[in-house]
Amino acid sequence: MAFGIKRQELAEWKERVSRGELAYLTHFWIDNRFPGITSVTKVGCADLKRLEDWCKEHELNPRYIHRRQPFPHFDLLGEKQKEILIQEGLTDHLQRFHI
Repeated sequence: MAFGIKRQELAEWKERVSRGELAYLTHFWIDNRFPGITSVTKVGCADLKRLEDWCKEHELNPRYIHRRQPFPHFDLLGEKQKEILIQEGLTDHLQRFHI
């Protein structure tokens, strides 16, 4: 279940993804498969090659890209989520979602 974002934020993320940009969307999230995880960051990009390259740059397996059109994305969780948000300068995500 996703919560903690506004429609406008989701619309902006979808627009950026559609343009082939790398776009980050963090939201609160609860899934019993991942105990202790309370947020997820979706890194989206309609340009699958670009998204695959991004995964490899961050030592993530592109196999786990959700290739759902029109908004392919990779889900970041846990420590890797925190690490990458820091690298990308997205500290507002860290603060807002208590990561």
